Amino acid sequence: MTTTKTVAPLSKLLNSGATALVVVDMQNDFCAPGGYIDKVMGKDVSAAATICDNLTALVGAARSAGVPVVWIGSDYSPGRIPAAMQRKLDQRGITAVCCKPGTWGAQWFCVNPAENESIVIKHAYSGFSNTSLHAVLQEKNIDTLVFAGVQTQVCVESTVREAHSLGYVAAVVKDAVASHTPSLHEASLMNMQFLFGELCDTADVVAQWSLR
Repeated sequence: MTTTKTVAPLSKLLNSGATALVVVDMQNDFCAPGGYIDKVMGKDVSAAATICDNLTALVGAARSAGVPVVWIGSDYSPGRIPAAMQRKLDQRGITAVCCKPGTWGAQWFCVNPAENESIVIKHAYSGFSNTSLHAVLQEKNIDTLVFAGVQTQVCVESTVREAHSLGYVAAVVKDAVASHTPSLHEASLMNMQFLFGELCDTADVVAQWSLR
């Protein structure tokens, strides 16, 4: 006789006390007019501004509920990024540095970490790649991650994939992630829902955290 294992609904996991909000790459170079994605890559960054209200609501609800907020930022300076990333830049003839430390481009866009919140700086697309992110989450006894930020199909999905491989439950807030390429944003959401995580809305997450 085959028995079906009961799977806890996402709403229960969000209220388990083992959840963290992970904000990915909300920096000027990725999100703001005049930043790297806009000026160097020639991509439309307007979608990033459309998620600011939802991000603000998520961060506020997490703080009120005692849910840890973990911030992932980038520093893609030469010599710090993987050789494969550098190769792609060289193929395009790009010498500008994305999110160079100490510059306006590396500063946060529309939302900011609080003094006591963890900040993890990455040098590759995944927030787990050669960073302290896994250790930070384990120290906080986290097993469920709620993702927001940019770019959906690059750093968000790369981090979600690795979170899945490490055993975390990944929930992607579909109205709090954005991309410079709408078609890839939609495809990435479908792909993450299919294999690597679950999709949810800002309102649903905020409502669950308000019950804590």
